[in-house]
Amino acid sequence: MPHSTDMQASSPPRAVKDEPMEDEAAMPAHVANPAVDDDAEMEQTEETATATASQGDKEIKKDVKLQDLFDDDDDSDIEVDDSIFTPTNVANLKASDPEIMRQFYQRLFPWRLLFQWLNHSPTPTNDFGNREFAFTLQNDAYLRYQSFATADLLRKDVLRLMPSRFEIGPVYSANPRDRKQLGKTSAFRPLAKELCFDIDLTDYDDVRTCCDKANICNKCWQFMTMAIKVVDAALREDYGFQHIMWVYSGRRGAHAWVCDKKVRSMDDQKRRAIAGYLEVVKGGAQSGKRVNLWRPLHPHLARSLDILKEHFQQDVLESQDPWDTTERAERLLGLLPDQTLRDSLRSKWDAAPGRSSMSKWADIDAIFKSGAASKKFDGKALLEAKQDIVLEYTYPRLDIEVSKKLNHLLKSPFVVHPGTGRVCVPIDLKALEDFDPLEVPTVQGLLAEIDAYQGAEGEEEKKGVADWEKTSLKPYIDQFRLFVNGIMKDEKATAVKREREDESMEF
Repeated sequence: MPHSTDMQASSPPRAVKDEPMEDEAAMPAHVANPAVDDDAEMEQTEETATATASQGDKEIKKDVKLQDLFDDDDDSDIEVDDSIFTPTNVANLKASDPEIMRQFYQRLFPWRLLFQWLNHSPTPTNDFGNREFAFTLQNDAYLRYQSFATADLLRKDVLRLMPSRFEIGPVYSANPRDRKQLGKTSAFRPLAKELCFDIDLTDYDDVRTCCDKANICNKCWQFMTMAIKVVDAALREDYGFQHIMWVYSGRRGAHAWVCDKKVRSMDDQKRRAIAGYLEVVKGGAQSGKRVNLWRPLHPHLARSLDILKEHFQQDVLESQDPWDTTERAERLLGLLPDQTLRDSLRSKWDAAPGRSSMSKWADIDAIFKSGAASKKFDGKALLEAKQDIVLEYTYPRLDIEVSKKLNHLLKSPFVVHPGTGRVCVPIDLKALEDFDPLEVPTVQGLLAEIDAYQGAEGEEEKKGVADWEKTSLKPYIDQFRLFVNGIMKDEKATAVKREREDESMEF
């Protein structure tokens, strides 16, 4: 059952700086793709070409040795000077400094787990080999359609190019590096990708009063806490999805990766349907009333209100005080459909300036009960109006385009945000209320922690401790490991069940 009849226009396509949009083969007309800088695109190395996945076979060619998949300690081809990384020097370097980034990606990034997560198996498959990666380089060049047979090949390219970030795209029907050889045919098309959601605090600028733009604090982060609770509950309870990972974006938002096998193969139509199901706050900040719902409320919205009503009182009315000025109070009045009630409230607030938002919210009921409202505006209409207001100020504001397209790319977990230096770490839903984005580890802090590491064990024992285990990144990587293990366990169980079913059909 839909929530309302409003439709939202698609956002403009994103393009590479100074490059025209490429006419992609076999892509739906409504899908906006970043353009490709063909001249700047990396040539496929001989090592990668040898390991290219075949189109019709699930397994990568066997000349890729399993012991080479995670050659984490073999960095003989990469020169890294860590002598400059004393705690004092690290603190003075920017997160985007190439040597800082090189140290992070060589010593701390969980390449093995990233491979297992995207590959869905400990041995290489097309799920990883035909997966698209995109690099944003230090000069803002954007390289799409990169692919790698193993995590080690991806790691080596990242260490060679030092991108400011890299993004993860879909699994294609053929190796993304071979797309030009296939021509404009359906032989190259996206087949699978996780269902993703993107929530950004800049979309709350019309309701948060503590910060704006790229700035955040613990007060306005509560909008993100509300959003995660609502969306996660809907995905699990209404759709039955289980493998959902929430990741801090590194500055002012959060990403959700829904990784269930049944989700990954969904086409754009199904993705649009799920995104539309979750879209309630529509239109721009200047469009007036942004929540228009049918009654009776859909069960998802009734559950959302139960989740959000406590947050509305404490995190919106008390912490944000969203109607503290006359101008902001006028916005509240504009969300009440009865003119008589609006006029009565305006008169009361003009006569008693300085009333808090908590008091103004209580005034609505008090004025209504005094009879200062039109006869046609009854208690049911008032309740519905107040429910819409609560949702308008608390309900998740999704970047809907991220969720609608199979071939959309999204920033990888555990990359470093170049502006803040913070790592894009998973968010533990069991401790969601305690998550503090301002306390997320920074790359500079992590490198200083390695340098200052002092264990109780002797020097020989300390040599066996991975660098990430010496830092505050450890609990986040441990959490990621548990998540990845859960996915691979389910994938294996599904594969065994399918084999048994196939065997039972043989005569």
